Amino acid sequence: MDRLLPKAAEVEETRIRTAYAKRQKDDVRYSWFSPGHLFIMQEREQRLLTLLRRYGFAPLATYKILEVGCGLGYWLREFIKWGAQPEHIVGVDLLLDRVTEAKKLCPEAVRVQCGSAAALAFPRDTFDLVLQSTVFTSVLDTSMKQQMASEMLRVVKSDGLILWYDYHINNPWNSDVRGIKKQEIAQLFPGCCMKLQRITLAPPLVRFLAPYSWLACYLLGKVPWICTHYLGVIRKGPRVTGEKLP
Repeated sequence: MDRLLPKAAEVEETRIRTAYAKRQKDDVRYSWFSPGHLFIMQEREQRLLTLLRRYGFAPLATYKILEVGCGLGYWLREFIKWGAQPEHIVGVDLLLDRVTEAKKLCPEAVRVQCGSAAALAFPRDTFDLVLQSTVFTSVLDTSMKQQMASEMLRVVKSDGLILWYDYHINNPWNSDVRGIKKQEIAQLFPGCCMKLQRITLAPPLVRFLAPYSWLACYLLGKVPWICTHYLGVIRKGPRVTGEKLP
């Protein structure tokens, strides 16, 4: 099912392709042998698994999962590690070279498609879980972000979850991205129940501290105002009374 993109979205996608083409490949900051990167990824995994269990999505074997902006397929492979069936997993990314690489890295049954998150080629109410991880901060055009959010809401089931992980502060060294705060997220998903928690100690600080003390990183990560990201869930419909985020 082909969905047409507004002209503004086409312009923004051209800008995004250009911005990603400039990015340094094999950045050592994102190596699994970097203590700081390892700390960030393991903390995020633990917190996300806690959320999935809290909202009744464990085990994952029967659920259909979509990631928008899947990149090289890291999260797609993580879902498989956590028990999801490869044939139930779909990834969509704007950049063809990333889609090609993700197909090589993921099991053959995983569907990885080149396409726009603002015009998803899936019927309404298709997926139980829809994930976006540091995608919205790469989009500067407000109308395109709104269209992406609308598409995610369209394809997630009424009892499903949108999983959100993205940063809320601007990166002073990268003008191609922009932090997205809780108020803006709420505007993108009007009428939805949204539960977000701050996570991820400021990466420069983690990279400095982690080689010496994971305990220091853990303790400082409990201080919300020096954490740079939001992790949480977005659901259709109003909040359930008494509901708390773990």
